[in-house]
Amino acid sequence: MFSALIRKLHQNGSVDFSVRVHPGSKHTHVKAVMADGTLKIDIAAAPEHGKANAALICFLAERFDVPKSHVEIQKGQTSRAKIVRVRS
Repeated sequence: MFSALIRKLHQNGSVDFSVRVHPGSKHTHVKAVMADGTLKIDIAAAPEHGKANAALICFLAERFDVPKSHVEIQKGQTSRAKIVRVRS
């Protein structure tokens, strides 16, 4: 799921993509890729006080093998639909 995004990250130095989160799940994992390319991600953290956003950033930083400071939520801080930017 991440291979095309990782390739784009290495080529361009950054990559933006859409994410649809489902906070409060049992485990943090990618659930599916929607028809428009949006990643559906279940987040184990609760959607309060930024915990789910922090968990999303940690999860993506691990998957892309970058520091957490290189993962930024561009749009959708308080929404389930988000635009995320990852820098190398």
